[in-house]
Amino acid sequence: MTEDERLAAIAELLRKADAMPGAPERVALGEHMIEAARVPKRHREALLRLTPTELTCIRFLGWGRSNGDIATLLLMAENTVRVHLSNVARKLELDGMRELAALAGLLFYPSD
Repeated sequence: MTEDERLAAIAELLRKADAMPGAPERVALGEHMIEAARVPKRHREALLRLTPTELTCIRFLGWGRSNGDIATLLLMAENTVRVHLSNVARKLELDGMRELAALAGLLFYPSD
């Protein structure tokens, strides 16, 4: 079995698992699928309006990455990462970076 065939088989199994009764409802945030229970209702609409870069920045933040790490991974300046994260905090009406980091962890930190 080739790598592409294996990936296609895995994707099909995931689609079947998502369609099963009792499977957790999911919310699409850009290209990221998040369990609906992890997404606070008061932030849901604002999260859906974030740009792909902003979503990627908070995803890495949720994984515990520093601004410098995020900048390196996304090939941008550290100050640009700060601006994106600041914009996200403003759009979500959060009090600051600690609250943003907590929300990012809730959304993107692996549950396994």
